[in-house]
Amino acid sequence: MTKTIFFSVGEPSGDQHAARLIRQLANPGGLAMRNDERIVCRGFGGPSMLAAGCRVDLDLTRHAVVGIVEVLPKIREFFRFADQAEDIFRSGSVDSVVLVDFPGFNWHIAKRAKKYGIPVHYYCPPQLWAWGAWRARKMKRSVDHVIAVLPVEKTFFNQHQIPVSLVGHPFFDAVAEQQLDTAVMRRFHSQQSTGERIVAVLPGSRDHEVRSNFPIQLETIRRLHRELGESGDNVRFAVAAYRDKQCLWCREQLSEQDKSLPIDFYVDCTSEIIEAAHSAMMVSGSVSLELLARGTPAAVIYRVGRVLHAVGKRVLKIDSVTLPNLMAGRKLFPEFISVGDPAPAVDFLTETMRAMLQDSFYYAKIRRDLQKLRDEHASPGASQRAAELLRSRLFGVDETLSEKNSLRMQTEMREAA
Repeated sequence: MTKTIFFSVGEPSGDQHAARLIRQLANPGGLAMRNDERIVCRGFGGPSMLAAGCRVDLDLTRHAVVGIVEVLPKIREFFRFADQAEDIFRSGSVDSVVLVDFPGFNWHIAKRAKKYGIPVHYYCPPQLWAWGAWRARKMKRSVDHVIAVLPVEKTFFNQHQIPVSLVGHPFFDAVAEQQLDTAVMRRFHSQQSTGERIVAVLPGSRDHEVRSNFPIQLETIRRLHRELGESGDNVRFAVAAYRDKQCLWCREQLSEQDKSLPIDFYVDCTSEIIEAAHSAMMVSGSVSLELLARGTPAAVIYRVGRVLHAVGKRVLKIDSVTLPNLMAGRKLFPEFISVGDPAPAVDFLTETMRAMLQDSFYYAKIRRDLQKLRDEHASPGASQRAAELLRSRLFGVDETLSEKNSLRMQTEMREAA
């Protein structure tokens, strides 16, 4: 018996999450299933899904947009893509639809799928709990089952009586699978053997984030170097750039007086830096999940304009911008939103990083709290659990079989922790 799942994925990160799920659907490993069950995957996605064996009808990741300014010129194009998906649904060849984030477009895919009676699942759903509670009604109309990746999502959708299952975040699968660069790790170990402590500097992955936040981080490095140098602390700062041009821009911000700073610049070595780091100063983003997975304490900043900050205060229904803090229900990672004058953000980062580097009791407490949260919510296996759920719903696996798989995977999560 063969079933076809249509994926709709518009972001590069979603492409990677979907690819892991597709591999688990094709190679279910220890999942109990019948020999004649087979799943074929097709749809809109990107190169990672293609490499995982999915038939990609459209590379939607090439059309990823952020904000209304980028969306408006492409509205016609996106409606054409949605019509293309509807043609596929009309053919009767699709048994289930899986949406991954990208809500502006995926609402249209869900609506068209429901038109033909195709079950719709939302994996890595949009963060309605943070900014869009008013859209819960649309989710309830358009989606049959939400596959949540964060505890706060499960709570939110339960409150709105939307069917939901929590599988964990696939980001932790990525961390568990990743092979760190041995040459880079040897360099860090060599530095540590001389007593140096490495502080990761994570300025963000988008150009505007780097340009807004790295100057604050750099000024913090200057102040810490002056203060810690006087007390004899041996600290080296490792800047993790996402792209070559971002790395070059960060280097160019150093003045002649900065030549003595103990600072190194890296491209595409973020995981290695986080693994080796004593602590980190970071810009709010999904990298916070990797810091959690690797147990690295961090201080978080995010710089926003006055207008966006004013709008955010009205729209956002959360008291933190950092995912591990939301998972914990408290601020394990100290954070600061910078608006206007950057000086308060520099003060915050300097004071917080100084405490992490010099107060061993404070640092140890953060490490213990991170370990506890990691044991509870950061175990790998999310992709496998999501695949098991989809198989159960596609092939009508009986409750006894589903419960058996669920208990087995819960045991594996505890052992992994």
